[in-house]
Amino acid sequence: MIRITALNIYPVKGCRGIAVESARVATTGFEHDREWLITRPDGRFMTQREEPRLALIETALLDGQLPGDETLRLRVPDGTELNVAPAASGREVEVTVWKDRCAAFDAGDRAAEFLTAYLGSPVRLVRFDARRKRPSNPDWTPGVEALNQFSDGFAWLLASEASLEDLNSRLQRKLPMNRFRPNIVVSGLPPFGEDRLHDLTAGPVRLRRAKPCTRCIVTTTDQATGKRDGTEPLQALRQFRFDRELKGVVFGQNMILIEGVGAQLQVGQELTPAPHVD
Repeated sequence: MIRITALNIYPVKGCRGIAVESARVATTGFEHDREWLITRPDGRFMTQREEPRLALIETALLDGQLPGDETLRLRVPDGTELNVAPAASGREVEVTVWKDRCAAFDAGDRAAEFLTAYLGSPVRLVRFDARRKRPSNPDWTPGVEALNQFSDGFAWLLASEASLEDLNSRLQRKLPMNRFRPNIVVSGLPPFGEDRLHDLTAGPVRLRRAKPCTRCIVTTTDQATGKRDGTEPLQALRQFRFDRELKGVVFGQNMILIEGVGAQLQVGQELTPAPHVD
């Protein structure tokens, strides 16, 4: 039996996520996932790849008067906090995530100054402008318009507890699941059984496996300290999880939505494997 054991939302790309008991499914991932982005002044995206201290920026979503109207709260290690207004407005800008040009709203000077003071170099905070869609690579989503916001390329990342246990058995020191920053963690699969999934259903929600997730230097960053911590797990993954087609090591699976917008996924919920439907 495949069961959800953890759910995570990452409101700001690269920053600390929020563990939740339930999460609402939107067309672009869990509601508010990767909805905000820190950029260089030229609009180029920033992640833990170049700035591991992003891991120490805590995020929270404060309830608004209406659903979807939550305020973003940021907190840096010295305890200083900033609330970012929920309104999807502000100066319209265009930002770059990998090769994609994305429409966004600038979150204003206060947010920029707050993050610049912590990171020590000029940055801006922007919020995704949903009026312009950002589809995942159609080579991996045949027949499906799979949308996302500021994620690397797909709306959900699923990881398996058994796969992490297998990986940790090959390491001198066990690593926590947060090194891989998944949205959905499951039990009940054999090690790397997620590689053989097609669709997973839970009530009205149907998710489809799209592409193995290639892993980078972010997995070597201790999410509790914001510092690089050696070469693992990349060194071990190269020994048994190198994908020649993708030219990198893989751990976890990128998922896309087939149906279920507006429904909730919950920790403890059963996921049922379903045959692939074209």
